[in-house]
Amino acid sequence: MKQLVKRWWFGLLGKDPEAVVVAFRSGDDRLADAMCEELRTLEPGRKHIEISASESSAEIRRRLRPYRIGLAAVLFTGDQRYLKLRQEAFLLAPRKILAYNERLERHHLKATNTIASWLFLRGVPLDRVYLRPVWLWPFRKDKTVRPTGHRDIAGRPRNPKRKSVAVLTPYFPYPLSHGGAVRMFNLLREMAREFDIVLYAFTENKIADADLPPVLDFVSRVLLVEKPRYREPRWSTIAPPEVGEYWSPTMAALLTQRDTDLLQTEYTYLASYGGDILVEHDVTFDLYAQVMKRKETVGAWWDWWRWHRYERGAVGQFKRVVVMSDKDREMLGAPHARVIENGVDLSRFQPVPETPGRKLLFIGSFRHFPNIVAFRFLAEQILPMVRDFELTVVAGPEPWLHWRNQTGTLPPPADPRIRILEFVSDVRPLYHETNVVMVTTLESAGTNVKVLEAMAMERAVVSTSSGVAGLGLEHGKQVWIADQAADLAQGIETLLGDTALRTNLARAGRLCAEQRFDWRAIGLRERVMLREMLGDTIEVRPAAPADLDAILAIQKAAPEASQWQAADYLQGDCLVASSAGKIAGFLLCRQTAPGEREILNLAVAPDGRRRGIAHRLVETELVRGPHTWFLEVRESNLPAVALYESLGFQRVGLRESYYHGPVESAIVMKFIS
Repeated sequence: MKQLVKRWWFGLLGKDPEAVVVAFRSGDDRLADAMCEELRTLEPGRKHIEISASESSAEIRRRLRPYRIGLAAVLFTGDQRYLKLRQEAFLLAPRKILAYNERLERHHLKATNTIASWLFLRGVPLDRVYLRPVWLWPFRKDKTVRPTGHRDIAGRPRNPKRKSVAVLTPYFPYPLSHGGAVRMFNLLREMAREFDIVLYAFTENKIADADLPPVLDFVSRVLLVEKPRYREPRWSTIAPPEVGEYWSPTMAALLTQRDTDLLQTEYTYLASYGGDILVEHDVTFDLYAQVMKRKETVGAWWDWWRWHRYERGAVGQFKRVVVMSDKDREMLGAPHARVIENGVDLSRFQPVPETPGRKLLFIGSFRHFPNIVAFRFLAEQILPMVRDFELTVVAGPEPWLHWRNQTGTLPPPADPRIRILEFVSDVRPLYHETNVVMVTTLESAGTNVKVLEAMAMERAVVSTSSGVAGLGLEHGKQVWIADQAADLAQGIETLLGDTALRTNLARAGRLCAEQRFDWRAIGLRERVMLREMLGDTIEVRPAAPADLDAILAIQKAAPEASQWQAADYLQGDCLVASSAGKIAGFLLCRQTAPGEREILNLAVAPDGRRRGIAHRLVETELVRGPHTWFLEVRESNLPAVALYESLGFQRVGLRESYYHGPVESAIVMKFIS
């Protein structure tokens, strides 16, 4: 009976009694097509009508006159060309609007959920439109969840004779999927040469068993805590939202119970946990200042203001602050800041001859929003001006999830010239096959590890000034630097077309990486800082004429050492180790050929032995750069042999009756950096 009345009534009105679904194509075709396809899946039994922006109001009304609108789907994007079509939808079906955003999330616009509808139309992701700050809605159901419990994993045994350092990180530093993980992995390994390391890390997903051993090889213990599920509106707190995202009472309790001598806190947003050393992987308020300059919105200003306030306060709470460059130190204005640069593993990133071609490489995890901005700048503005090319992009895990969260749009349409890869465990083969590496960063803070890796692989780099900021590189010497799309495109064309220029730039980049960015040398600076904080007063420096008397006295007290004339020590490269102003040991080396050095003499004063002085002297020599070192040591000098082997020297020969007084053979040892 109800159906009969319905048909009769709508028949009188001249309309089809069955409600139809109308899709207003008020966005670009890709989005509109995806919306219409989803609507057909949601409502397969109804008639579907699509309305385009090319139709006039009269045409739209004429087409819809025979129908009753049950649902009006409308795309809401920032594209103002479709504003009139959206207005038409509201006039025709004001209470039937199903709004779609650029993420293709949908939300019914209703007067009963005015705030949520307004937020949705403002671009807030659907899963956050109903969030309200806890200080305003204390009894809401969707609250932040901060998990309890942790996972405790044993690594290599602790050494009771060593000092220990706890390191707090926002993620487990393996696999090496982004620059932060690369830095922490390599510096943890360097720190572990001298200290026991206990790692405290947050996790978002279960860590693969295969990812644990590379870190457990040099870390004594790993404590893993699940990252909280943060459910506060991002605008609603004075502290930056990242601080709330990583606040965990479980982690705070674990750190309170730690039994280490120092705590090093990685990243500014973990500064609330305290510690002795804060590592500023970037000056975050600098990054948001760049965003504010580009967007010029109240929200961008609010993000910058919060970070500026929080970060300025945080750096004053730590005994030491580590920054990536002199630029960052000057920006912070912190007198206790120490520059410990990013680096590259030169033994792992070894160059191979380039294959001719026009292949480009872009590396940048889409989880970090400046990498998405950089990729869009490259793909949308630069590459249209470049002829024949092949681009490989390493976008990191779940790139399109991060893309949609950051941009609010669908992934870009496929381009046969562009290959998008997700996480790549070993990027070296990609460097092997490429001709030019692209670093088109528009917003960046800290320094980019990917630039250093490209230089180490001896590949030419085209970068914005932001992409190489803080590295001290010069345009036309180690890299090609430009900031405008046309100039960057010209740089690509120039380098792809000029093999000699490309090769010279790449070789200069490799040499620069060898001289300034070796993790082993950088790791030594990290250990020096830790020693200072733990009260170690040993200093290693080049010898001066005033040190010769002390050197000769130590030489005389060490009969196993070679006996040299005083003047000879200033002819080579001589290092001395001093403690409390007193010379405690020395090391003499010389250059024997390009890329080859020889350790000639090493001795430590009797009262300075078994304090790591000899180790420190040799280690300081070995971080000069990529060389091969040779030395001879008495066959009976077992402590010296053990020292050299612990530092990576290998036995390569034996020289019979090499020493005199007494006569003894010499073990020949070799070290390759």
